[in-house]
Amino acid sequence: MIYIHQQSRWPELSWDSEVLVGPLADVRHKQGKHLGKMEALGFELRTEASLTALTDEVVKSSAIEGENLDPGEVRSSIARQLGLDVAGLRKPGREVEGVVEMMLDATRGFDRPLTADRLFGWHAALFPTGRSGLRRITVGAWRSEEAGPMQVVSGPTGREKVHFQAPRAERLEGEMEHFLEWFAGPPKVDPVLKAAVAHFWFVTIHPFEDGNGRIARAIADISLSQADATEDRFYSMSSAIEGARREYSFQLESAQRGSLDITAWIAWFLGCLGRAIEDADDSLRSVLRKARLLEQIQPSPVSERQRRIINRMLDNFQGHLTTSKYAKLASCSTDTALRDMRELLRRGILVKNPGGGRSTSYRLADPDEMPL
Repeated sequence: MIYIHQQSRWPELSWDSEVLVGPLADVRHKQGKHLGKMEALGFELRTEASLTALTDEVVKSSAIEGENLDPGEVRSSIARQLGLDVAGLRKPGREVEGVVEMMLDATRGFDRPLTADRLFGWHAALFPTGRSGLRRITVGAWRSEEAGPMQVVSGPTGREKVHFQAPRAERLEGEMEHFLEWFAGPPKVDPVLKAAVAHFWFVTIHPFEDGNGRIARAIADISLSQADATEDRFYSMSSAIEGARREYSFQLESAQRGSLDITAWIAWFLGCLGRAIEDADDSLRSVLRKARLLEQIQPSPVSERQRRIINRMLDNFQGHLTTSKYAKLASCSTDTALRDMRELLRRGILVKNPGGGRSTSYRLADPDEMPL
């Protein structure tokens, strides 16, 4: 099997511009419409939409690699690092903080040069303990020859399927110098196309022992931020990729075994980006709902404890609210939780779901359901 990086003309990647002109125009149109919607919002709503998108991006990028991060911790970390209100949010762990630091550095520092030192910093942030699970790895440096051949595999031990094998460690210095020189060079292609090419190229080199997928997606986010010309993030490419994880792996694997023409990969990337922007429109509706509800509450403010619970219910809350859940989330007694919930019911902020007894549960009212 000859992989793409073993071909004599690597890394002279190419693509068919005529095939891609339509998909690129379509995704650029969607970007423009969505950014227009964002610009029409006030500062607070734009901030909320960006916070939601960044949270999704961090959570889903890790989920693609099989790592499940707590969305509440991720949101808390992003909010704190951006200087936003973190009242009622969970304190994030060190691992979450590192992933968030990398993503914010990529999206908000899109106009800064991408260097080896910057990538080493990202890698160190992803693995603050110097371990990937229980395995000690080289952190903040290219993988070494001692680590052995870098293979991307799946399946149970003894029956693994090799998807592709990355270049040997002795080639990494030269490979990464070439990649970084290309990435820093004058713009020759649309930044959206550049995001697709950079993602594929970096994954092919696979310069680290672990974390290559997340770093590749962060590099793509730099180009997407350049395309949007804003440090704010209003859609999550990783969310769309995670929703099509199997196809994502298939497209990358197929391109690794093919020619230097990566038109098919770029076309898939553009389609995935288009879906990400469409999904962001749905997310925006949720942000607007939250804003309307909080606006209607504002004339007669709720207590700090009640506000904390309302914010939790508006952000990635699983299931419905019960008295015991309220008490646990608010760190209060069941009696206090019951009094708080009765007050929220009286004001029409909470609505009782069908059923009773031990199955009694509540949901937040839609803004249109709340009394004026």
